[in-house]
Amino acid sequence: MSAGFDRIAVAGLLGATGVAGLLFTPVFGWGPLLIPVLVVVLVGYGCVELTAKFPKLVPYRPLLVALLGLLGLIETVLTSTTLAFLPTLASLRGVARGFTEGWQLTLQSTWPARPVPDQLLFVPLAVLLAVVLGLELLLRLKKPLVALVPSLLVAGLAQAYQALTGAGAVAAALGYTVPAGLLLWSGRRARSVTRAPGGPRFTWRVTGSAVWPALSTVVALVAGSVALAGLDPVGRDPLTLKDTQAAPPPRSRLGNPLDDIAQRLSRPGEEVFRYQADVPVDQWRLIVLNGFDGSNWLADSRLQRFGAGIDGTPGGTRGTAELKVRGLTGPWLPSHQDLTDVDGVTPLVDQSAGTLLAETPSLARDYRLSWSSPEVDLGPGEVDARAPGGLGGLGAVPPEIEQLAKDAVRGLRPTFQSALQLERFLSTNYLLAAGSDELPTGHGWPQLRHFLLESKRGTSEQFAAAYVVLARMSGIPARLVVGFRGSAETDGGMRVVRNRDVLAWPEVAVAGAGWVPLDPTAAAGKSGHDQAASGKAVARARAQLPAEQELRPPQLPPGTPSDAAEDQSAEAGAGWWWVSLAAAIVLFGLLWLLGVPVAKVVRARRRRRRTGAEGVLGAWDEIRDRLRAHGVPFRIGMTPRDLAESAGSLAGEGIREPVARLAKVLDVTLWSGVPVGDGAVRRAWQEVGELRRGLATRPFAARVLAALEPRTLVPIKGRGGKGG
Repeated sequence: MSAGFDRIAVAGLLGATGVAGLLFTPVFGWGPLLIPVLVVVLVGYGCVELTAKFPKLVPYRPLLVALLGLLGLIETVLTSTTLAFLPTLASLRGVARGFTEGWQLTLQSTWPARPVPDQLLFVPLAVLLAVVLGLELLLRLKKPLVALVPSLLVAGLAQAYQALTGAGAVAAALGYTVPAGLLLWSGRRARSVTRAPGGPRFTWRVTGSAVWPALSTVVALVAGSVALAGLDPVGRDPLTLKDTQAAPPPRSRLGNPLDDIAQRLSRPGEEVFRYQADVPVDQWRLIVLNGFDGSNWLADSRLQRFGAGIDGTPGGTRGTAELKVRGLTGPWLPSHQDLTDVDGVTPLVDQSAGTLLAETPSLARDYRLSWSSPEVDLGPGEVDARAPGGLGGLGAVPPEIEQLAKDAVRGLRPTFQSALQLERFLSTNYLLAAGSDELPTGHGWPQLRHFLLESKRGTSEQFAAAYVVLARMSGIPARLVVGFRGSAETDGGMRVVRNRDVLAWPEVAVAGAGWVPLDPTAAAGKSGHDQAASGKAVARARAQLPAEQELRPPQLPPGTPSDAAEDQSAEAGAGWWWVSLAAAIVLFGLLWLLGVPVAKVVRARRRRRRTGAEGVLGAWDEIRDRLRAHGVPFRIGMTPRDLAESAGSLAGEGIREPVARLAKVLDVTLWSGVPVGDGAVRRAWQEVGELRRGLATRPFAARVLAALEPRTLVPIKGRGGKGG
């Protein structure tokens, strides 16, 4: 052991703080975090060793840790800003941005976030601050429990960013508990004095009173992590800080591509972009519109900075494409619904819509997209009424439209079959406007009423908008998407998308399948190119749709009225054992935190009511058990004087003297043969009171652990309280 500090305690503190920083792994991944966090931990330990060797540096230890930690972070994270390995003004600016802006930029990003210095630095900086504060609380105030608070704050911040669940939560609990346990109970090692020819020699060993609280804490943390990770009473993901943050939209004018459809169709030959994909692409989306006030369609986008990638559908069909955009002036970029990666640009993304926005306007953009499309299983075709934005506003609906909506779906309840029937109704009874004729424009209720009830002729703008409002009126969740259809025209190995390929289409939310695109213009089969997997699944469903006169309301699916109670009871049974486990953990905690101290108070009062020799022996039992709870070793056959010497090594004369005085009273009681009066009992319990006042000077954490020590409630076989 060092003469200046307890290496085990310092290592435990730094280990717990490092683990707390690594809890940001779901946000950045292991690789980018490991080196910076490790550098901070090693710098902290090195500075403690340095100040132990040179005591004159102790007052400057916080400054040393902070400066050397910052230097280590600059050399590992901001290497590109250094000059001959020396920090520059750019390095200092990078540290300042990481400290003041990094936390917010990360919340505005998809996860895993890009490990760029502006975003990554706030994590090792938080670890560095926790190391500085924790070391000073431990080494100056000698308060291990308080020294853990900064690391707990870092761990809490990490969980607020992304809460761990399942096996990850268990591993995190173990990873933090082991070094924290070393810190908390390194000071509870009892020194036993052995006699040697040169005088007393001190040896260190871990007592049972140190092992029991450590083991109990580990078990409680692990069991609690497992139980709470599996307990999900409301069936939703945990709320995180990320849910409260969104990236600001680009400063350039966003516009609405829905307004440009007729204008583009009037110049059909102009090239917009070209692409080369390794799988068929049915549509390239620009914007998703799910808000409607009767006049305007709005995008309820939640924008984020595109991070290192987005997790795709496990086992989904993966695809990649290279795009060269030349004919789009707005910020919206051609995108795919199931995005996983973007290379070549650093856009904003709306994950729920699969749309991309460029932060800066530019006419020419070359980039690469990757996606992972799930295998669409329309199955029973139940719609998902909980899909965000699917049953949004409709504005003031004209009265004539309500009856039209009922007739369009032939009174069917909301299912994917009724969604296909609505698609068939529009494609059969309405005409797609094309060519050089004057093209209809507009998508508010005046234009939609004219389209549905009078002209019955429109572009995909009117078809898609009319479909969405009629679907919502029929209880079918739907939204409107604007983009371009995949092209069959090729040039130089790339497919060319022109203005004539502009398209608006509706998407319907189907349970288990997500948002499924439909085509009320009936132009999908005329595109002349292979369909994607989702398009083929919809085509199969269309082929199986009965004729209108044969349509019948389908059977109610599992989970509706008749079967709902059974499903709920099955779900309740599946989750009951999690509730039981959580309740058992809470009950165990309450019994430990409240039951143990209360049991000790009750036992002390019963002992105090004894009379005669039993009253003096009760005082001896009380002192012995109180010292055992504070880590003083006791063996059968120890005399009060032996116990007094051991207790004196723990906390000095304030504890040793009451035990020594009680030994004299106990000698008289056991060996004098004189009847024991009330005076002897009072003197014995006065020494118990003196001992309690002496123990009250011990650290708060030690007193709490002693109060919660349950093993002293178990009677010792044989009192062993002989005089001596």
